[in-house]
Amino acid sequence: MAKATKKQALGRGLSALLQETSNNINSASDKNADKVVGNIIEIELELIEVNPYQPRTYFDEEALRELAGSIRELGVIQPITVRKLEGNKFQLVSGERRFRASKLIGSKTIPAYIRLANDQEMLEMALVENIQRKNLDPIEVALSYQRLIDEIQLTQEELSIRVGKKRSTVTNYLRLLKLDPILQTGMRDGFISMGHGRAMINVENTEDQLAIYEKILRDKLSVRQTEDLVKSLKSGKVTKQPKKKLVPTYVKSSIKEISEYLGQKIDVTVGTNGKGKISIPFHSEEDFNRIKNLLK
Repeated sequence: MAKATKKQALGRGLSALLQETSNNINSASDKNADKVVGNIIEIELELIEVNPYQPRTYFDEEALRELAGSIRELGVIQPITVRKLEGNKFQLVSGERRFRASKLIGSKTIPAYIRLANDQEMLEMALVENIQRKNLDPIEVALSYQRLIDEIQLTQEELSIRVGKKRSTVTNYLRLLKLDPILQTGMRDGFISMGHGRAMINVENTEDQLAIYEKILRDKLSVRQTEDLVKSLKSGKVTKQPKKKLVPTYVKSSIKEISEYLGQKIDVTVGTNGKGKISIPFHSEEDFNRIKNLLK
């Protein structure tokens, strides 16, 4: 307990120093920078702006309320990380959930680890820090990987080293972005897993992807069943259902009338060239003769 009190007192002392010198600290070589940068300091929440590079787009409200309750009881155990902007302003690098939860309970300040970083370093820190989290969905991870490649100009090999993952793992995530947006949304919302998504990556036709996705949801297919379905489709063993052709209005309006006259429900198909066929079912020789007599 004494240790915690000493740490808080140190934070307050540095906070006072920050208020006096913050406007003049813009680089590591500036006066008193060593006393501020790299230290944990209590910063007013209103001086901190959210991270524009935050890859996470959804924050569970219930989980935030639970975290807020914990912070109310125990305080912020792990400080957030911010970078110093011009003047007495700061920007989040990591810890947005703690930041949001603290605001939720009306806190005025929050302990923060201060560092200096340019925009590129800021982006890289935010993306890498978030990638390490376990609660990101597969598409959020894939988008973060893609942003690191596009905006930091990293190769997949360099990226795998930065995030501490095998190159094959990075590649598997990035390939998910080739899927139809509807499937990507399905993964983000938890309707299908990354395994389902990976199974459909080699299905190039979008309509086939969507048909498989619908079957996964309808029949609750496992990843293994999905893989088997994709193999069957690619080997040609799955017969695709032909698209239903639209029946012209002049035919549709007469189907009921003809069916009632014949006493049988008829089927009418019409080709793209306008030619069609009427199918009349019968159930016995007697039924056939009855229909024949009606057509005389």
